[in-house]
This record gives sequence, structure tokens and C-alpha cells, in this order.
Amino acid sequence: MSTIKLIVGLANPGPQYSDTRHNAGAWFVEQLARDHQADFKPDQKFHGFTTKIHPGGSPVHLLIPTTFMNRSGQAVQAMSHFYKINPDEILVAHDELDFSAGVARLKLEGGHGGHNGLRDIIQKLGGARDFPRLRIGIGHPGDKSKVHSYVLKNPNSQDKQSIEDAIRDAANQIDSIAVGDLAKAMNQLHTDKE
Repeated sequence: MSTIKLIVGLANPGPQYSDTRHNAGAWFVEQLARDHQADFKPDQKFHGFTTKIHPGGSPVHLLIPTTFMNRSGQAVQAMSHFYKINPDEILVAHDELDFSAGVARLKLEGGHGGHNGLRDIIQKLGGARDFPRLRIGIGHPGDKSKVHSYVLKNPNSQDKQSIEDAIRDAANQIDSIAVGDLAKAMNQLHTDKE
């Protein structure tokens, strides 16, 4: 497994979205920055907020796109091309409807599963699907027709606490993730919380 050189937290821009379920990926990247005392700065060249951390001594770029979710690939493409980062060296953190709040899972590759942010990243990376993902459970509204409004609403306080706990658990695995030891990180994360 390749070392991870870029971690992207998917989100919609603006304060009206900052606490919504769809921004769970950004919450993870913000947690990493806090843990490593790193400050984000806006960077127009990369269409997002960026900073860098050094877990275990390895430099890792953090990116929160400031495009809307369905244009996430623009930021990922810009940064990966500039720094010559391959798709398998990019970890994308995103909200996951298929998992309950409080569950975080690593996945090595795959399709977009209907997630517009992942769909755009795959397209902008030339169809590459071999980038790992951190899937942060937000629960499901129970009806497909309610998904759009559900992801754009704030979670209740209990779900928010569960999501934050899962994010902290995942952030604690950053040393393993950064060096590409996703198997070790998976073993720690993939408990029977579901």
C-alpha cells in the first residue's frame, strides 16, 4: 500500500453548510489539523483550504475543497497534479449514508456509490477508483426521496456526538494511515459498532 500524501475532507462551502451531515469528511480533516496544531489557509490555486501535517514524520497535505460537493474533483485534481500525487496516495474522507452515526470505515477503492463528491473526483482523476476512502457514517433517513434534504441538515446532538467520536477514533489512526498501513488502521477501526 502506498503512503498517503493527501487527505481530502469533502464538504459544501459556507457557514450554512458547516454543521450539516454532508460535511462529515471536512470534520475529519479539521480534527487532524487540530491534533497537529496546523492552521488552514485559503488557496485559490487548489480551490480550497489547505494545510500540511507530519504524522510520524511523513508530510501529508490536508485539503477541504471550497467548491460545492459535486465539483470536489476540481480541487483534488489541482492539488494532485501540482504535487504529483497518485490516486492511491489520496485518502478521501466523506459522509456515508449506509453506516449509522458513530461508525467510520476505511475502504481501499471502489465506485462512487451515488456520492456526488466521489463521482466528480473519479471523473477528474481520469476514471481512477483506486484511492482509499474514509467513510464516516451519518445514518439514513429511511427513504431514498429524503436523502437530499437529510444530508443538508444538521444531525441531532446524539448523532453529532457519535460522529465526532468516530472521527476521533479515525484520527487516532493517522500514523498508520500516513505510512500506508491501512490494514492496521482498519483492524483498529473496524470493530462491531454497527
